[in-house]
Amino acid sequence: MVPGEADRCWETTTVLLPCQKLGLGWLSDRKKRALQKKDVDIRRRIELIQDFEMPTVCTTIKVSKDGQYILATGTYKPRVRCYDTYQLSLKFERCLDSEVVTFETLSDDYSKIVFLHNDRYIEFHSQSGFYYKTRIPKFGRDFSYHYPSCDLYFVGASSEVYRLNLEQGRYLNPLQTDAAENNVCDINSVHGLFATGTIEGRVECWDPRTRGRVGVLDCALSSVTADSEINSLPTISALKFNGALTMAVGTSTGQVLLYDLRSDKPLLVKDHQYGLPIKSVHFQDSLDLILSADSRIIKMWNKNSGKIFTSLEPEHDLNDVCLYPNSGMLLTANEAPKMGIYYVPVLGPAPRWCSFLDNLTEELEENPESTVYDDYKFVTKKDLENLGLTHLIGSPFLRAYMHGFFMDIRLYHKVKLMVNPFAYEEYRKDKIRQKIEETRAQRVQLKKLPKVNKELALKLIEEEEEKQKSTWKKKVKSLPNILTDDRFKVMFENPDFQVDEESEEFRLLNPLVSKISEKRKKKLRLLEQQELHGKEEEEEPEGKPSDAESSESSDDEKDWVAEVRKQRRLLQQEEKVKRQEQLREDQQTVLKPQFYEIKAGEEFRSFKDSATKQKLMNKTLEDRLKLEAKNGTLSVSDTTVGSKQLTFTLKKSEQQKKQQEAEKLHRQERKAVRRSAGHLRSRPRQRRPFH
Repeated sequence: MVPGEADRCWETTTVLLPCQKLGLGWLSDRKKRALQKKDVDIRRRIELIQDFEMPTVCTTIKVSKDGQYILATGTYKPRVRCYDTYQLSLKFERCLDSEVVTFETLSDDYSKIVFLHNDRYIEFHSQSGFYYKTRIPKFGRDFSYHYPSCDLYFVGASSEVYRLNLEQGRYLNPLQTDAAENNVCDINSVHGLFATGTIEGRVECWDPRTRGRVGVLDCALSSVTADSEINSLPTISALKFNGALTMAVGTSTGQVLLYDLRSDKPLLVKDHQYGLPIKSVHFQDSLDLILSADSRIIKMWNKNSGKIFTSLEPEHDLNDVCLYPNSGMLLTANEAPKMGIYYVPVLGPAPRWCSFLDNLTEELEENPESTVYDDYKFVTKKDLENLGLTHLIGSPFLRAYMHGFFMDIRLYHKVKLMVNPFAYEEYRKDKIRQKIEETRAQRVQLKKLPKVNKELALKLIEEEEEKQKSTWKKKVKSLPNILTDDRFKVMFENPDFQVDEESEEFRLLNPLVSKISEKRKKKLRLLEQQELHGKEEEEEPEGKPSDAESSESSDDEKDWVAEVRKQRRLLQQEEKVKRQEQLREDQQTVLKPQFYEIKAGEEFRSFKDSATKQKLMNKTLEDRLKLEAKNGTLSVSDTTVGSKQLTFTLKKSEQQKKQQEAEKLHRQERKAVRRSAGHLRSRPRQRRPFH
């Protein structure tokens, strides 16, 4: 859910059906009626349209052009239901022979309906009922109606687009596309352009007047962006025109492409990030929004910038989404018996037949709903383990919901009392402990210093007290205290951060640390004594009076140079003593001979070679290249394209040299054998054993 105004509207304006708030869908109708008698809040709720559901699943849902009727198809058995919005109830229901792929109302009301079935049949219904049935050669997937010519365009598992003229009552010559199959189609209501989406990821546009193709868009290539992850070829799954020049295309990989018909490149590519096929696309002109839906989520986003306006994720998978004309109401066909109704006031006003929703949403904003469940307790699996009720999982006493279970609140209290009978005593002790701590807080508090860096903490506390006592503290911007800052708390907890006052750096950077540390150490000892004896009054440490301390602080600048020189002399003396001790230890140590093992196949020359190799490795790459070029093991030359070419000559080891000499000797012997064989050709050949 996107934060902001849209977020508030979704929370307070969704129409709630009975028992939707509690999520207790398993309750029977009798228990629901009993709840309505007891709970005033449930009695105030409304059922917007009576019996607005299907026996099993709803596949498609549409609104008639006059806005009075809502038609929906579903299973099982295959049927169509028509709801009259003026009566807020079901008008009629008709059972069909096979499941409906999609349907369209040709008139302003329900008097002329065309159904496309999954068994290739096209069924026409009039106001009285069934009228006519015919078949198309291939299985259909979508169709559109061209009003000027009274032609129905059917696309499906074929490369042809079948045309059925309703005025003549016969099929016309089909349109031959370049695709193997076509998934969806749509006709522009302004200029009558016919567009079909193919399984190859292209959109072909045809002119119905000339029956010729006027353009092709390759949407599969345009849908691939740097951020998208695509495992298969995108196919066209949704298509919708808006006005004369705008077209939205949905792909099977979850992208929505927005096109201007004058360009073959998309203006915007919006990814749903779920990888699911886009089911439907709708335009909302008042706010320049596009509503795109897949089986999991409905996203509303700005068509100019692509910024998300809000989103809706229903409980069940979506099959179809219908936007009620000129309003903020959404109708959804779900993989569940109940069809969804959602009202968003930001998108538009409520329809005329349910104008009371505007008043209800205002009341809901003034009095937000409570999310406390009075009769049921939500428990997680860990809570059940603590209560010893894991054996009830799967029984009627526990109802699975989200990441836990619902159980009766009375059963929960009984089990809680049995498991922990002394819960009240513990609660009473906790309350008493809290009261005692509140009274202790009114007493004089001693300074509690951390275990690590106590002197640094005391220094920070003194600086904070001086700032508070100063008269100009209001003029200076207050800075956060390190002791109370969570970013620096490890410095006073971990011993690794302990300041080493004996180090050289600390002593040189803090030349006056000796005097200041002595005063602070005295104060530390006093505080430790107060903590040990439990004193509540702070005593002033014995020593010099305050005026003497102020005079000493004024002389700090004069003593700074002398203190630094003194520290340097001490450091030099300590360094001299360390060197003498190291020299004495070196004189006492007796050197023992060291033995080195030579690898097999290598010859020992001297330690000078290893020293030269070490020196060579310490040199830079440029120096090593120059040295190798001087020795002849490396040659650098320019190529014709302006780059550099390096040629290396590897050094040969002694073993390789011996092997090459043996090979050379062998070749010489073979040549001598061939020459002697040439002189003996005239003689009879004698076979000798070969050694």
